[in-house]
Amino acid sequence: MPDSPARTPAGLSIFFPAYNDSGTIASMVVSALLAARALTPDHEVIVVNDGSRDGTPQILDELARIYPEVRIVHHASNRGYGGALRSGFATATKEYVFYTDGDAQYDPAEVALLWQRLGPDVDLVNGYKIARSDPFHRIVIGRLYHHTVRRLFGLHVRDVDCDFRLMRRSIFDTITLTKDSGVICLELMKKITDGGFRIAEVPVHHYHRAYGSSQFFNVRRIARTGLDVLKLWHLLVIRKAHLPEAKRLQARE
Repeated sequence: MPDSPARTPAGLSIFFPAYNDSGTIASMVVSALLAARALTPDHEVIVVNDGSRDGTPQILDELARIYPEVRIVHHASNRGYGGALRSGFATATKEYVFYTDGDAQYDPAEVALLWQRLGPDVDLVNGYKIARSDPFHRIVIGRLYHHTVRRLFGLHVRDVDCDFRLMRRSIFDTITLTKDSGVICLELMKKITDGGFRIAEVPVHHYHRAYGSSQFFNVRRIARTGLDVLKLWHLLVIRKAHLPEAKRLQARE
């Protein structure tokens, strides 16, 4: 029998949301390019500049000039973490989409670990932090957040807020993301879970933030996130607004 034709290698889109990440974004993009080239010839690296006020836009434009695989999306003003992620997912064109943050607390090269876990029975590979390399107060707040939202939303992944994920782009034929704040990650995981998509998990390293400061860890942002979580809980858990009507009725019985 003649040999069956070889399958075309799966394509990979890697993207970063970036806000005032001029100290880290160039090395992140180069690392992502090297990782993508080692995995598949069909790849692209996208950076969503979310209204940065430092040198990030100029650095990104120069990277796009040097590397043809690099594409830049510029937001004229800051749309929030969720707004940046939504732009990234909308811009990605390949079969699989990977994203992580542009602040270098994760190593883009470890996308290879997630890539190895892909298979016909996996739609999303979710990273989880081996150990969190943050100040003590951030670790405490992060753990409280993680355990609270897992219970509220009925999630079973080890690390809800590990922004190191590889997924099939076709997921977004079924789910629609709407949030502009950081709760978009919670929205993503809840909708993927309720959509019946299959999730695998892989441990990844988490590193100390060497440049810039977190947009999240101040009292006002934490309070606003708490309110956003409650609104999302009411929308997705109580109202089940993301489910088709038949499923909503079945879930309430």
